[in-house]
Amino acid sequence: MTDTAVSIRQAVKIYANGFKALDNVSFEVKQGEFFALLGHNGAGKTTLISAMAGLVELTQGEISVCGFDVKKSPFDVRRNLGVVPQELVFDPFFTVREALKFQSGYFGIAKNDDWIDEILHHLGLTDKAKVNSRNLSGGMKRRLMVALALVHKPPVIVLDEPTAGVDVELRQNLWAFIRRLNQDGHTVILTTHYLEEAQTLCSRIAMMKNGKLVALDDTEKLLHDDNGITVSFKVFRLPEKIKSHTINQKNGEFILKFDDYNQLTNALNLFNEEQIKIENMQILETDLESVFVRLMNEEKEN
Repeated sequence: MTDTAVSIRQAVKIYANGFKALDNVSFEVKQGEFFALLGHNGAGKTTLISAMAGLVELTQGEISVCGFDVKKSPFDVRRNLGVVPQELVFDPFFTVREALKFQSGYFGIAKNDDWIDEILHHLGLTDKAKVNSRNLSGGMKRRLMVALALVHKPPVIVLDEPTAGVDVELRQNLWAFIRRLNQDGHTVILTTHYLEEAQTLCSRIAMMKNGKLVALDDTEKLLHDDNGITVSFKVFRLPEKIKSHTINQKNGEFILKFDDYNQLTNALNLFNEEQIKIENMQILETDLESVFVRLMNEEKEN
């Protein structure tokens, strides 16, 4: 039995129009990991997940799940993989419980009512079990998508933006449940735009841009290796000489990155010389968002 949950080797995907969605991507996810796959929209994350699930055929390269090759053993891959896609895809004519029973039957699983009840409970769907899926709210439909992916107890769970557009309560309940599954040995692969989720939950992180892998490391190492000083300035403009230090701008604030305190001191002198009033200044702790923004900007420059 391999200790590798997912193996991706030199994955390339070129569509008919010539667009290269995946550009020689290679990495492995170990069994039992809580792993993050991050990147902007269009980075190639969903294409890679679709290739893992056998929904997209690679132009070149290989992917295996729990030792099973996606092309050669598609059913074994589906049996070992549970994917929560971004899109809401389900049969609108079934009730919630019927949908889960039907999905179980697809994998040859019967008499799993206890597990279905547990899923319904943890995802807050118990009182919706007899409701027709098409009558669910958007948030409840998202919960159903998670339930459908978990009903066959897959060793590898892939969550593609699972909390997009859902309420805080579901996010908390979902992560408590997924954490428990991970502690029980399930491998979890997460894509999310909520970087604080990835930082809190995931032990290792891969970052993609334009179909390429631009970072792959332990979460703590990514944060630790991000040397320098990150400072937030609330000002009406920046001195021209320090604009190159800008890594982000949000909520009326400029986020700048300096190599050391000497650079920061020089920046403060420039604000003074140009009589630019600093309404607020804050030295920020390194977080995954600052690492992500820096890596994406570096890749853009390259």
